Amino acid sequence: MRPFRFLTAFAALAIAAATAGPAFALSRIKDLAAIEGVRQNQLVGYGMVVGLNGTGDTLNNAPFTKQSATAMLERLGVNTRGATMRTANMAAVIVTANLPPFSTQGTRIDVTVSSLGDAKSLQGGTLLATPLLGADGQVYAVGQGSLAIGGFTASGDAASVTRGVPTVGRIANGALVEREIEFKLAAAKNLRLALRNPDLTTARRIAAAVNDFMGAPAAEPLDPSTVMIQVPGRYQGNMIRLLTEVEQLRVEPDNVAKIVIDERSGVIVMGKDVRVSQVAIAQGNLTVSISESPVVSQPAPLSRGETTVVPRSDVRVDTQGGNKVAVVRDGVTLKELVDGLNALGVGPRDLISILQAIKASGALQAEIELI
Repeated sequence: MRPFRFLTAFAALAIAAATAGPAFALSRIKDLAAIEGVRQNQLVGYGMVVGLNGTGDTLNNAPFTKQSATAMLERLGVNTRGATMRTANMAAVIVTANLPPFSTQGTRIDVTVSSLGDAKSLQGGTLLATPLLGADGQVYAVGQGSLAIGGFTASGDAASVTRGVPTVGRIANGALVEREIEFKLAAAKNLRLALRNPDLTTARRIAAAVNDFMGAPAAEPLDPSTVMIQVPGRYQGNMIRLLTEVEQLRVEPDNVAKIVIDERSGVIVMGKDVRVSQVAIAQGNLTVSISESPVVSQPAPLSRGETTVVPRSDVRVDTQGGNKVAVVRDGVTLKELVDGLNALGVGPRDLISILQAIKASGALQAEIELI
């Protein structure tokens, strides 16, 4: 019985591995594309933060803060025109937020508050009612509330310490939506899927997966980043059902062979489809060492000379140590390429130069993108 149970368990594991293996390469359409029109909208506003403990704007250096304070107090019935204001407990700020799709009136959204003047910190401040405008100049939300600061600053007579950014804060649920953006999704006659990573093959596979599910040619790729879906008659008026079923379909995405290089930080990211033709790589180390051993020169006894220091430099150049040549055979994979370059002891900086040289020789079948 035990051998039979062992074989049964082994067979079950083999079947599970065979069925689950390809699934790791598949992605949902929901993760590959976004629905056109279902998007966020950026909002921005100008406001005032009060209640700062002497860390606000200097009114002489930030005239816009003084003008805003004067206008705000006049709206509240206080006339301060012509008076000298020396308060340091307020600061002019820029307030930003993202309006989620289908947000209704009365819902709350998060806002970010950033100092505009020379305030040292916004800790302990309260944002006054600030209208948040969209790109069309209309007010879509109003923000107000107490700030939460991630950084802090502390100073004494001779030293100061700053951690994080104390001039930027956040208010969770700090704005109320006042205006809705009209978008009638249920009345749409067709849908457009916008691929997050445009690719012709991926767009064609998405359209094929949707057509197989619908049982009719309802989807068609328009370009590498757009797939058009005609809404079938049985889904008219029930767009949510169609979207939830389509976005769960799984497709294997395809990408171009690309190497992304960040020369500033030395980060290199290579895709799995990168291939290299047969090429020989030589990586030479040039070591230059300079040592200084100054010599003191003393004058002869009873002479009128002066004691001087004579510089003496020893310069050595080593071009022999660590020189290696490696041959990379034709059609190697990404893993084999990395293993071969690591065997040469190549660092990230040298690897960037080697990859660019291989590309220049025509032996690298991939695109190099510098960021």
